[in-house]
Amino acid sequence: MDTENEQQLAMIEAEIGKRIKAFRTDKGLTLEQLAGQTGFTKGYLSKVEKSGKSPPVSTLGIIARALGVTISAILREETRSVPFCLVKKGAGPLISRDGTAFGYSFEAIAYHFPNKKMEPFILTLPAHHKKIKIYRHEGEEMLYVLEGTMKFLHNDLEYIVEEGDCIYFDAGLPHFGESMSSKKVRCLMVIYNQPGR
Repeated sequence: MDTENEQQLAMIEAEIGKRIKAFRTDKGLTLEQLAGQTGFTKGYLSKVEKSGKSPPVSTLGIIARALGVTISAILREETRSVPFCLVKKGAGPLISRDGTAFGYSFEAIAYHFPNKKMEPFILTLPAHHKKIKIYRHEGEEMLYVLEGTMKFLHNDLEYIVEEGDCIYFDAGLPHFGESMSSKKVRCLMVIYNQPGR
């Protein structure tokens, strides 16, 4: 990644906590009220708002739902209404979690479309990542493997998912994926939340 892209990533990540706080205060919610709606502690949410780093995408989804916005809105979505969205290759905000407990990166690929019901991303899982983080959030999720092979655990069942394979699952059950080789895994990931949930 070149220096300009690194600077852009740092700016986007530094804004995430500020945007969450702005959405929260616009809704007239205290940290304690948001904690009650999300299941996170007040201290954790305060840390998210003050941090210069993004939490996991599943955490962003839970916070976004509680605030009545999309993940993409938190990542810098435009607010004007549009009937069509084109994001050119590599132009979506990239949030990198390499070197952290999360160990992945995700790129928002339809961030210009406001109030969307589906949240599409390109998810990249690094090779040989040893830290495992189990995810669980409302809604449904689809992963289509673009490159690589991963081991995927969903509610105590384990699957081998290869390039060209697609999985669709209840995201409310515990799940995680990891690369099975010395190569990274790239997936199209779409998170769907029913309106009103």
